[in-house]
Amino acid sequence: MEGSDPMATLTDDILADIISRLPYKSTCCCKCVSKRWRDLIYHRHHRKKMPQSVVGFFYEGYNECRSPRKARYFTNLSREYYPLVDPSLSFLPNCGSLDILDACNGLLLCRCWKAADPLKLDYVVCNPTTEKWVSVPATEWPSKVGVARLGFDPAVTSHFHVFEFIDEEAWGVPEDEQDDDFYRRIHTLAIYSSKAGVWKYQTVKQGPFAIPKHSVSSFLNGVLNLAADYNLIVAVDVEGDNWWLVPIPERPDYVDDTNGIFTSQGRVYFADSDRSKLSIWILEDYATGKWTLKHNVSHL
Repeated sequence: MEGSDPMATLTDDILADIISRLPYKSTCCCKCVSKRWRDLIYHRHHRKKMPQSVVGFFYEGYNECRSPRKARYFTNLSREYYPLVDPSLSFLPNCGSLDILDACNGLLLCRCWKAADPLKLDYVVCNPTTEKWVSVPATEWPSKVGVARLGFDPAVTSHFHVFEFIDEEAWGVPEDEQDDDFYRRIHTLAIYSSKAGVWKYQTVKQGPFAIPKHSVSSFLNGVLNLAADYNLIVAVDVEGDNWWLVPIPERPDYVDDTNGIFTSQGRVYFADSDRSKLSIWILEDYATGKWTLKHNVSHL
């Protein structure tokens, strides 16, 4: 009929199903169409179906007077109160306990210890807002490996990669043959592709280098960037074919940790804070290791 609203003839369930198939930015625009559309998107019944953008962080707290003494929390920094994220990730089945190893563009990489057999574990990649998850078959070393990271860029592909950095001790190199100058030197890199469904292994010929257990990482343009010991950034692509060991800008002797690696606006940044100032550098080129100072802010 002329002048009628065709959307008015759709039920809420059908309209919610249509909107749920849109990208997140389009969903945001739909909130402005009408009060009905806005309420539909925010409704508790439909919320988990919609594409979500949640900004926040997980952290663990410890209290001797509480049971359990250790607990995981999530702080939501989004402007919208919903959706809430279950910090325990209780939607993961058959998981006795888990460790969150990395987060990348909305997905989490977890090490999940099986409830039936506490000695066995799997990697699990999940979306904590939609509560969808997929199990990644474990390698022979996951319980010994300290560094595993996730690579995922939804703007490029729906597939993800898991990077497992296996050091000499975990690989089984005899103690007298291990590198004395680099404790837990990385010996082998294992890369899992969700598209291929298999692990790919290669002996690391670059280096030598070692990566701290809590090393910060970032993923950009198919390249994983990690903070390594001795003021280095280790970068490797998803195929393991291209490697770069990039020295960071000169730092004071009393600063030990190299953890300030971030990505923004398609660039890799390094943030360095000493006793007097915060410095932010942009990586111009992997091959030359050239950095450009972007900001210098005094703490005073």
